[in-house]
Amino acid sequence: MAFGRLERAAGSAPMSDINMTPLIDVMLVLLVIFIITAPLMTTGLKLDLPKSDAAAPAQAPKSIAVSLDASGQLHIGTDKVSADQLAERARAAAAANPETEVHLRADRGVPYGRVAELIGLVQKSGLNRIAFVTETPAPQ
Repeated sequence: MAFGRLERAAGSAPMSDINMTPLIDVMLVLLVIFIITAPLMTTGLKLDLPKSDAAAPAQAPKSIAVSLDASGQLHIGTDKVSADQLAERARAAAAANPETEVHLRADRGVPYGRVAELIGLVQKSGLNRIAFVTETPAPQ
């Protein structure tokens, strides 16, 4: 009887390092998916604008408080004014300081078109810094 060697021939050695190429490919594909879908997710949100938890600005510039009530009447501070009077006061404020900010308070029931007209009137008068004032929601 002929016996062969008792030793076995060494086969291929196992691979001890990780191939990173497939992992990087998957990560890049996921990154592209997130980049494409992120803007789409923000446009489909239903917003309730009159309430906000936003913090008050640390530095308050000179400002004019303009209010638009539910009946569509304009107010500067507590004084009832017409659109022409508002434009005149806005022009005077812009001439004194072009960085004057308009704090716009609009009733929840006012149509958006009326608010847009008010913004256009103020911007036409020379004031471009407009801040929307909201209420903080009730704690739950």
